[in-house]
Amino acid sequence: MERIDEQYTATPFYGVRRMTAWLRQQGELVNHKRVARIMGQMGIQAIYPKPRTTIAADNARRYPYLLRGLCIDRPDLVWSTDITYIRLANGFVYLVAVMDWYSRYVLSWQLSNTMDVHFCLVALEEALQVSQPAIFNSDQGSQFTSLAFTGASDPNFSRRQGPGF
Repeated sequence: MERIDEQYTATPFYGVRRMTAWLRQQGELVNHKRVARIMGQMGIQAIYPKPRTTIAADNARRYPYLLRGLCIDRPDLVWSTDITYIRLANGFVYLVAVMDWYSRYVLSWQLSNTMDVHFCLVALEEALQVSQPAIFNSDQGSQFTSLAFTGASDPNFSRRQGPGF
């Protein structure tokens, strides 16, 4: 149990199979059933993303997918945006990019240390200074479905809160 506890502390993503393989490498004669029983007694299990970890609220707005069957044959027909993270020594920064699908040209990008909508709006405003798309595609993340971001397409929307296009 001590060896499992020490290894689990070092590698909490090890499940029963990996823990069994590690113990066998250490010279222990164990099978997966015994390791599963001991890990169950200890109340430990592998830490990994579980399915459906983010479930939208019932009142969340959902938008249709407009690109199915669409031939993207010119610039500024479809733009897209998404957020990814960059691991640093003391945490993460988040990168949002706005890209033209036809040319694969990155129109704008922004970094932030928080996942709020503000840096997404700044990237959108910078991209809109270059041109305007016919269709703007994104995932259904909260930054892109927020009123601040979707309101940016309203011509009566205040430029102080975000861009209009």
